[in-house]
Amino acid sequence: MARWKATIAYDGSAFSGWQVQPGKRTVQGELEKGLTKLHKGENKKVVASGRTDAQVHARGQVVHFDSFLQIPSARWPRAFDTVLPRDMQVICVERVHDHFHARFDATAKEYRFFLHVGRERDVFQRHYVHHVFANAFDHEAVRRSLQPLIGTHDFSSFCASDTNVESKVRTLNAASYVQTAEGEWCFRFNGDGFLYNMVRIIVGTAINIGARRLAVEDMNRILHARDRRQAGMTVPGHGLYLWQVQYGHKDVYPAGCG
Repeated sequence: MARWKATIAYDGSAFSGWQVQPGKRTVQGELEKGLTKLHKGENKKVVASGRTDAQVHARGQVVHFDSFLQIPSARWPRAFDTVLPRDMQVICVERVHDHFHARFDATAKEYRFFLHVGRERDVFQRHYVHHVFANAFDHEAVRRSLQPLIGTHDFSSFCASDTNVESKVRTLNAASYVQTAEGEWCFRFNGDGFLYNMVRIIVGTAINIGARRLAVEDMNRILHARDRRQAGMTVPGHGLYLWQVQYGHKDVYPAGCG
């Protein structure tokens, strides 16, 4: 029996999130179903770096699983391709030591959130980019508002109010807001861990700043208030992507395992 690490991508539009749920289509459910088929009906489980919510996408989710199959690393993606639905893809698979854990060994994650600002929406992007209707939007204010979030803080203000965790202290290594080559806008967050809805609430608050419903300085005030009621809305999940997961000094990129 060997342990394998797989980097996977999925379009979250038609999934009810990552975790298996009775009567619902989930990423974990489809992946385990496919893996079980490859093992001739033997029930197989996978462990992910973390969960994603309904409609949230991934380009670099990481899982681990155990298998007795003698399949070379380079051939695993093709094997998965025969048993997975078209809105999922195993990008690469590599052998890891038996104690590797996709969740507990992760040192950092990067999430990206894509935004379109303007009066005209793009129907073809409705599942992948969050649209903000606005005639005027202060992108520079949004960019500056993210700076106080970098570092180690209690992010209670940017966490779903019903979240039950021992500590809401997390470290953001980087937070930026840039325009893409396609003309959309992209939030990038890299951190050691993320609270439930943390990115989506930060983005909702930043949108209020861009729309001038809040001042740039309000982001820092809200951070230190440690009060979810002070922050903005939780934006929809379809603009959010789990972009990559990092392990030690080795990054796991969407394009491959190395």
